[in-house]
Amino acid sequence: MKKPGIIGGIGPEATVEYYHLINTKYRDIITDGSYPEILIHSIDMTRMIGYLGKNDMEGLVTYLGAAVNSLTAAGADFALLASNTPHVVFDRLAEEASIPMISIVEATRDEVIKRGLKKPGLLGTRFTMTGGFYQDVFSQATLDISIPAETERDYIHDKIFSELVFANIKSETKDEFIRIIKRMQKDDGIDSIILGCTELPLILFPEDSAAIGIPFLNTTEIHVDRIVAEIT
Repeated sequence: MKKPGIIGGIGPEATVEYYHLINTKYRDIITDGSYPEILIHSIDMTRMIGYLGKNDMEGLVTYLGAAVNSLTAAGADFALLASNTPHVVFDRLAEEASIPMISIVEATRDEVIKRGLKKPGLLGTRFTMTGGFYQDVFSQATLDISIPAETERDYIHDKIFSELVFANIKSETKDEFIRIIKRMQKDDGIDSIILGCTELPLILFPEDSAAIGIPFLNTTEIHVDRIVAEIT
């Protein structure tokens, strides 16, 4: 069995969900009563966002790279970022890491291909929606991604950091997210929506997907499926 190393704390609620889902999905496959060994290095999300806000990618790589090295030294066989946003520097981290890293973006792209989807929309932090890393990975499979309008992006970004990272779920925020998705469905022709922030599944559920009529791609679950496959 391989031992995963999770860079967590970005944000804490999502890290808890990763831990829970990895254990649950592992035990669905391995039925001998065992649990997987998991290492977690919880970083300071505020510090990470500070690097992004200053566009200090070198500082971000150094900060996250130290966490990868810590997990490696502790015995992790592979590493992952329990968040979409820091994948803006994933390629650099993976290149410099001495253990393999599993990308949430690549796993999501592969799921889109598997489902035969053609034009996904992307919700997430401003860094995720406009950072280009989702677009770069998806373009390798000749897939285009639609993102919300600028004012919509500002709203989503603000609500993620002022509410969702604290597990503060408000019905009016959910209603506006759904309005944005419906607007993108009508105007942009999206056939699915990528929940490109690991906090978004806290507010957008499968029943919302069914009501709108397009699939929601839960990047946390997609990532965890790839992680559990690597463990087992």
